[in-house]
Amino acid sequence: MNFGTSRASAIENLNRFVDQNLFEYSRLRNFDYGPDNRSNISCLSPYITHGVISELEVIKKSLSKFSFFKNEKFIQEVLWRTYWKGWLELRPNVWTDYLNELKKVREEFKDNQNYKDAIEGNTNIECFNEWIKELKETNYLHNHARMWFASIWIFTLDLPWQLGAEFFMKHLYDGDAASNTLGWRWVAGIQTKGKNYLASEWNIKKFTNNRFSNIKLNENAPPKVFEKTYTIIKQDFNNPQNIEDKNLLIFENNLSFEITDFQNNKFKKIYLISNKNENRSLKLSEKVVKFKSLLIEDQEQRLKAKSIDCKVIDINEIKKIENCYALYPTVGENLDYLNLNNIKIDFLYRKLDQYSWQYCNKGFFNFKNYIPKIISLLKVSS
Repeated sequence: MNFGTSRASAIENLNRFVDQNLFEYSRLRNFDYGPDNRSNISCLSPYITHGVISELEVIKKSLSKFSFFKNEKFIQEVLWRTYWKGWLELRPNVWTDYLNELKKVREEFKDNQNYKDAIEGNTNIECFNEWIKELKETNYLHNHARMWFASIWIFTLDLPWQLGAEFFMKHLYDGDAASNTLGWRWVAGIQTKGKNYLASEWNIKKFTNNRFSNIKLNENAPPKVFEKTYTIIKQDFNNPQNIEDKNLLIFENNLSFEITDFQNNKFKKIYLISNKNENRSLKLSEKVVKFKSLLIEDQEQRLKAKSIDCKVIDINEIKKIENCYALYPTVGENLDYLNLNNIKIDFLYRKLDQYSWQYCNKGFFNFKNYIPKIISLLKVSS
């Protein structure tokens, strides 16, 4: 795996996957062949998470190769993150509650030996230890391995899901508040209440081509119990009128201004916002911080190449910027910073999010029924 830190690298990886491996995606996507063989999956999520390439860009490229019918599973997987973001946007208190719960369990488990053994890969479960090593070395895990990992963490090692979600965010290049938090909640059985995901020895062996042995798991654990329910909070995702002649703030989730819906609007200056660990509730590894920093630098260079006035600033400097819009950062650390510091900014929302998030009031199986409509409305075609 090579996660280059540029849009050029992202486009190269996208083109290679579509040309060489998209055809077999639906049949092979659940197999985890290990970090040295990722040809059966796209590995585009670190770029999509940071907006280096967009979901629509990926979908359009795939549709240039095969029909929607042949591409349907791949397109659904691309839009899972869009769905998770929309689900959390309608229930932002889930994120706030997660952070509050995390503070409590951090204190409770700071000296817990089982927790220390888990994050160091010193358990008696070989595959789990290997995934710990892989996560730290490559900052990526196959989606199926993430499910197995989370299930083992919660139900076999009996550790709080909140700490597992924090560990993923620390090391994953593609970590984002929605997909990560809600994915861990889903495995635990509190996202879809009463339905947990239990990893099993046979499943791991089958989908890793028998790479692992010594897989003794708790395969009969009940779902975790969480009594609180969240009602949908109605949100306004409309854009302001006359988007011109102001400064623009861009956070780490929109690092390709030239492909956004606002590329043709005239802004006085673009500020690329860097958010280091000092202002984060979930501290990132040095490698993840560096990855984000290099992607921001790449966006800066591309903007300057187009003679667009831009500058990279620390998130603390936002307070000095007047008369500005911001590409919406979504629920997470950057939005938290704005809210905690009472910084009021008019947000600009992507058309994809405006169209998609209205269908995120229920489960994904409901959402996926609207995918053809969303693609049609956004005129995504080959």
